[in-house]
Amino acid sequence: MNQGMLLALLGLLVVSLVVISLFIGSNPIPVFQALQESLDDTPTVLSMILTEVRLPRALIAAFAGATLGLCGAVMQGLLRNPLASPGLVGSSSGAAFGAVAVLYFGLGTTFWAALPLGGMLGALGATLLVYLLAGRDASIVTLILAGVAINSLALALISLLLNLAPSPYAVREIVLWMLGSVASHSMNEFWIMLPGVLLGSLLVTGNGRALNALTLGEDTARSMGINIVRLRWQLFLAVALAVGSAVSITGAIGFVGLVIPHLLRPLVGYMPGRLLPVSALGGAAMLLMADIAIRLFPAGTEIKVGVLTALVGAPFFLYLILKTRRAQL
Repeated sequence: MNQGMLLALLGLLVVSLVVISLFIGSNPIPVFQALQESLDDTPTVLSMILTEVRLPRALIAAFAGATLGLCGAVMQGLLRNPLASPGLVGSSSGAAFGAVAVLYFGLGTTFWAALPLGGMLGALGATLLVYLLAGRDASIVTLILAGVAINSLALALISLLLNLAPSPYAVREIVLWMLGSVASHSMNEFWIMLPGVLLGSLLVTGNGRALNALTLGEDTARSMGINIVRLRWQLFLAVALAVGSAVSITGAIGFVGLVIPHLLRPLVGYMPGRLLPVSALGGAAMLLMADIAIRLFPAGTEIKVGVLTALVGAPFFLYLILKTRRAQL
């Protein structure tokens, strides 16, 4: 399929889902009345629902989904591994640990930006540890092993904080955050998430040619003038910033960065560079659809969006493993 047409169709799908997300739910709101009242100087219940509840939820779902889809395509292209995901170098688990530490020490109640900042610092710290552990000129295998070690350490520290939590309410808050959700957020949290997401995306921009060259092997890419070490750590930093910013707000939402690149890769001719913007739009569409789907459950049934993406993504992950094994036989 033509790249421009594919991007246009996915962009139209994302915009449509954002509009649908503003007005659909367990308690749908009248579209035109809510729009009209939101333009008035006097706030009403409908205008507040639209601008302070539904709008930040839709924007956070779109940008977080785009971040996860983009970073998944980056990691799979960089590591030349179809099973790679943004959490492979510790950024997701590091962000989760940073945010959980903020919740554990109660810093979120004293400083409104503490939670997203904790997630970003956790992601950057985990990526730095992977860098120090693997070494500057590490091989792909060494990087993956270092990422697995840091992921395990971050999860162990999260378990320790859960074990030491001062009350059942603190445990509940941490556990619910880890399930992943785009609900109950304000525009302030969206604006805090946005700079890290945009900066990470900016660091990815322009590296499509280098990722295409990597498909021919590192030696060939070097002969084409690609600085492999610089490319690797620039993209790791980009993933840490973008994913850390998103995960610190939404909590742990898995499998978007794994599933979306796989579904869309055949449509771009299996070219990693062309897959980047397509995966960003696909990730936004997937998370928006998942968030819309959980709103259609009966009122009083609270399903976190991270649970739904895991229910969809886990069987797909098992399918990829079995497919890889068959290909090796």
